[in-house]
Amino acid sequence: MRHSAYTVAMVAILVTSVFAGGALATPALADEHEATVTFTDTTSGGETVVVDEVTVPDGGFLTIHDDTLTDGNTLGSVVGTSAYLEPGTHENVTVTLDDGIESGTFHAMAHQDTDSDRAYTFVSSNGEADGPYTLDGDIVMDNANVTVSASVSFSEQVSDGEYVTVDRVELSEPGFVTVHDSSLLDGATFESVRGTSGYLEAGVYENLRIQLDEPLENDDTLLPMAHQDTNDNQAYDFTSSEGGEDGPFVTAAGEAVLDDAQVELSDVAAATFEDQASGGTTVVVDEVFVPEGGFVTMHDSSLGDGAVFESIRGTSEALEPGLHRDVVVTLDEPLEEDDTLFAMPHRDTNDDDAYDFETSEGAEDGPYTADGGAVVDPGNVTVAASVSAADRSSDGTTVVVERVDLSEGGFVTIHDASLGEGAVIESIRGTSEYLDAGTHEDVVVELDEPLTETNQILAMAHQDTNGNESYDFATSGGNADGPYTANGAAVIDGATISVTATVAADAAASSGETVVVDTTLHNGGFITVHDSSLQDGDVVESIRGTSEYLAPGTHESVEIELDEPLQEEDTLIPMAHLDTNGNQAYDFVSSGGAEDGPYTAAGGAVVDTVSVSAADGMDDDSTADGGMDDDGTDDESSNGTDDSADDGGPGFGLIAGLVAVFAAGLFALRRQS
Repeated sequence: MRHSAYTVAMVAILVTSVFAGGALATPALADEHEATVTFTDTTSGGETVVVDEVTVPDGGFLTIHDDTLTDGNTLGSVVGTSAYLEPGTHENVTVTLDDGIESGTFHAMAHQDTDSDRAYTFVSSNGEADGPYTLDGDIVMDNANVTVSASVSFSEQVSDGEYVTVDRVELSEPGFVTVHDSSLLDGATFESVRGTSGYLEAGVYENLRIQLDEPLENDDTLLPMAHQDTNDNQAYDFTSSEGGEDGPFVTAAGEAVLDDAQVELSDVAAATFEDQASGGTTVVVDEVFVPEGGFVTMHDSSLGDGAVFESIRGTSEALEPGLHRDVVVTLDEPLEEDDTLFAMPHRDTNDDDAYDFETSEGAEDGPYTADGGAVVDPGNVTVAASVSAADRSSDGTTVVVERVDLSEGGFVTIHDASLGEGAVIESIRGTSEYLDAGTHEDVVVELDEPLTETNQILAMAHQDTNGNESYDFATSGGNADGPYTANGAAVIDGATISVTATVAADAAASSGETVVVDTTLHNGGFITVHDSSLQDGDVVESIRGTSEYLAPGTHESVEIELDEPLQEEDTLIPMAHLDTNGNQAYDFVSSGGAEDGPYTAAGGAVVDTVSVSAADGMDDDSTADGGMDDDGTDDESSNGTDDSADDGGPGFGLIAGLVAVFAAGLFALRRQS
């Protein structure tokens, strides 16, 4: 299984007796003792930026600031921060951005880790921690023009001639990826087109397989190129329009965004299966090349004794011809002990997309062969656990772990980056519910305290050593429910959790007249209080009050006075809003939602909820002035709804409700760049 560079650097955790052996993996130390940054003009799909080189002599971070930094907007100019960087020099550092950006000048700045917690807290501490490196009184940084269009990454590979795999594509707007052959270098713009992907929404795509229109006949240099969908018809019209439509994404210099690599034709299958830990129910094959399509089958070590059929432990889904990466194979029966498994590519000889090798006693779907034997690659599988985490956005209250495979049941715990400094217990930020043995996908972990800054986290698989289905690692001082280990190190995976805003309501201090919140706003903005009619789609009518403008950073005990006191108990929803036009005035309502939309994370608005009672002197049957109409009926309540939520909870699927509200097109909300 592949791990990010950040994960590899954190894998060996050995600060207490519950973590066995290993040494911390770090990059080579730089000879120089001065911080440096090299950042050249580049393109981006708007979600990441790659900086050429940074040296942080004492460790730290690489932070991307937008050009408002030159106007003194020190905190609000932060648009993204790298994972923690060990002391030394690092090349091609990828920084995940907190939100979309527009083309312009950006500043890559080397930041210290002044509090030694391996977590970037410059913004949330209002600049008191993790400040920039300086040299001779100047901040260590470099500037570059970033053109928001697209990026493409393509590596050398073998191919059957019909398919190629593009490593990574990032598009700022919807479009396509077109593969050109080397005749493009001779000016054959249209004739060089060999194949095009399907329509792609804006975003990031990894291991994108593209079928060529005509198979390659010889080894060649291919050039994947990012193309726009200029006429918005979701069809690739560049060639048929002779370049009039769907032209390439371009750099600031007007050059097409592309990459190139050598593609070697081959009819010999191959597999790469690296040593790994597993919960016993799934394994991951790093690469499989099946020239004619087929499957990859996992055999156990009894294969060496001639047990051809009995050794089969599991088979992948049907694979199309070509190269495939990170293929997850579910085993038919869980492994119960460590073993050497063999990844074996198999054909689909009867073209039915079903693996029939075993049931046909070898008559169908036999293995690919080379040099007179079956193509296989062995890997040692340690039966313990596996964890797969991915970079995600979050409102700071939860983390979603992509996949967890446990051999005996247990938990997945989220640690912050201070784990690397030995804070085994103190680094714990949250733990999942008990998980049975087996594979679990999209595991939601509620954090004990919200993250208030984009942060690097470690997802760690823990055992249930005392069998009580309760996580006792922290309370037992590490004596119970320790981590699963493999090869002397804890089973973990790392990811960047992007947090741009958090809101936490203070129920004790809030009332029917005032709501009190603690908040961190990465780019500044406002806190707007909605009543529960928001769940019914009343986006504007539900607004009960808005704070003054809040500068970037953390603000405690912010009091938001309601426009009208509550007449009955209700669940109020404080929501973080951007200041998209930078005028420090709340224009969400007056602009019809075109300005100052909400901060979003993980597909929903960043909110909290607080259940409050009616203002003093009022009850459910009273009106705002404490009286009745002449006809003896109540005035219409100020929030327009009779529904109230249960105490202590939102009373509905809040995030899902807000996603529906804002996705319904009631307002054209725009994110701040």
